[in-house]
Amino acid sequence: MRLAIGLAVLTLAAAAPTAPPAGKAANDGVEIEARVYADKAAVRELIGDELEAICVVDLRIVPRGDKPLKIDPDDFTLRSDRDGQRSQPFAPSQIAGDARLVVSSGSQGGGAYMGNESGPVWGGIGGGRPRRLPGGGGSVGNVSEETVQAAVDTSEKSKDNPLLAKLKRKVLPAREGTEPLTGLLYFSLEGKHKPKDLELVYRGPAGKLSIRFK
Repeated sequence: MRLAIGLAVLTLAAAAPTAPPAGKAANDGVEIEARVYADKAAVRELIGDELEAICVVDLRIVPRGDKPLKIDPDDFTLRSDRDGQRSQPFAPSQIAGDARLVVSSGSQGGGAYMGNESGPVWGGIGGGRPRRLPGGGGSVGNVSEETVQAAVDTSEKSKDNPLLAKLKRKVLPAREGTEPLTGLLYFSLEGKHKPKDLELVYRGPAGKLSIRFK
C-alpha cells in the first residue's frame, strides 16, 4: 500500500509542469514581472503550437503612481549574452504566416559596414517600422544586403489562420492607463539560448529597467 502511494506521488511530481524562469524589476514609475519560454517545448506548452526561432516572454506590468503610463511592446528588447543577438517584439502577423516575404537584393552604398546584426530587414506590416531579422556577424568593405519586404497574402487560406488568431489574442497590447497589463511578447532568436543568458530590457516613459531570468 505504501509502495503504491509512493509511486503515485512520484508520478504526480513528474507530471507537474515546471515553472518557467522568471524575473522582475521596478522603479518609481513601473513594476514589471516577466517569465520566459526559451525553447520549442516550453513555447509549445504555452501557445499550443510550435514556433520556429521564437522566444516568448509573458509579462505583467503594473504602473506606479496616479498618472497614466503609456505601454508599448516596442519599449522592450530581448538580448542574449550567448551571441549578442537582440530582438524587438514581432507582431503576430509576422510569425503566423499572415504575410508572405518577397526577397529582393540591393546594394546599400559602397562604404564600410560593421555590426553584430547583418540579417535581412523585415518591412513593417500595417504601418509598423521595419526590423532587422537575426543574422551573422558584420563585414567590412563593399556590402550588399538582402532587403525583405512583406506583402499581405489575401488568399482564403491566410484569412482562416487559427494560430494567428491565438497569437493576437495573447499578445501584450499597446495601452495607456493606470491598471495592470498582462500579455505575451514574441521575440525572434536563432539557436538555443539558456534563460540565464537572456536579458529583457525596458526603455519607455517610466525609464529603463533590466530583467534577468532565474
